[in-house]
Formats: sequence, C-alpha cells, structure tokens
Amino acid sequence: MEIERVIGILKRSARRHREPVITGVARREDPFQVLVSCLISLRTKDSVTEVASKRLFKLADTPKKMAKLPEKAIQKAIYPAGFYRNKSRVIRDISRDLVENYGSRVPDSIEKLLKFKGVGRKTANIVVTQAFGKPGIAVDIHVHVVANRLGWVKTKTPDQTELALMKVLPKKYWRDVNELLIVHGQNVCVTVSPWCSKCPIEGYCPKVGVTKRR
Repeated sequence: MEIERVIGILKRSARRHREPVITGVARREDPFQVLVSCLISLRTKDSVTEVASKRLFKLADTPKKMAKLPEKAIQKAIYPAGFYRNKSRVIRDISRDLVENYGSRVPDSIEKLLKFKGVGRKTANIVVTQAFGKPGIAVDIHVHVVANRLGWVKTKTPDQTELALMKVLPKKYWRDVNELLIVHGQNVCVTVSPWCSKCPIEGYCPKVGVTKRR
C-alpha cells in the first residue's frame, strides 16, 4: 500500500531531524505538561515553545501550583510566545478548572478537553494521543499542507483534514502521522517553496497545489 510505504520512509527520514517539542514533553508522561505546552505552542515557533515551557514548569508543574501563580508570572515565563497574555489567562483558568472540577487530572477524551476554553481539536488530539496513548489524528498546518500535497485528502481546513485522514489512514498510523508530517513539513515540505529536490518521498507525491519548488 502506497501510504504504508510513505509512512515507512518518513519514519526513517525523521531520525535525521529534531523531534517536535511536544513529543519531547510527552515523554515525561505528564498530561498536564503536554496540555500546557500545546497551548503555548499555538502560533509559536518550536524553539520559543521549548524555552517558555521549561521556564514555566520550573515555577509550576501541576494544576494546583499553576492555579496559584499570578497571571503576570505566567506571562513573564512564556514571553515571547505569540499571544502570551491571552495564553497565560487560558493556562491559569484551565488549571483552576482542573483543580476545582477534575481532581487536578487532565481528562483523557477529546470531548471533555474541548470543553475548556482555548482548547481546540489539534490540542485535544495531541493530549489524547501523546499523553494517553489513545488513537487520534492531530492536524496542524504542516499536517494539513503535506497531506493535501500528497493527495491523501482534498480539504480546505485542518478540521476537515483530520476527519478525511481518519477515512484513508489505517488506524495504526493515526498517532504517528502528526509527528511524521510535522517533521517533514518543517524540514522538507515547507509551506512556501518546498524542497522537492531532497524529498525522500518525492516519487510518491503528486505535488498537489505546488506552484513553486526547490
């Protein structure tokens, strides 16, 4: 199956590149830290997310500790992450909600996670897949762009891509596809003028929508 071949090639290729920050955080097996790092990462470079997350977790690494932090302290810790003021409020509000209504435990279902203000489908999917090991497909701009260029889906939004990928990808690949396509999208199949000349899956890619490449 062509998709299986592509996944296999991307797994080998990914070893040459740095893993996404959220994947590293997920190795700590702490759903709360995965959730918070995801919130920080929105519209923020991985390098900034990594440093900001480390600074924040030195101050507070549990919902109870985070809920007690002044909002200004959270802002200072995660700056210069994009929209850091709004994110600091969301992080503290979610932390308080977790303490008051969830026994300080992050829910392990997408439906429950989406009830938190500021948590979208991508964040919910990452928490469920990376922190709890459950099936799901987290779709960011890289996953959306690469999946469409490969012709696996024909969609206009990440949410549409998530649902479309669930129909074409074998379930065993759901958890892996986020990291693999993010790494590929960050390093090779970049949003503007992708590096098709050094792409390990170039022979399997119809380059849908690609007008300029290197």
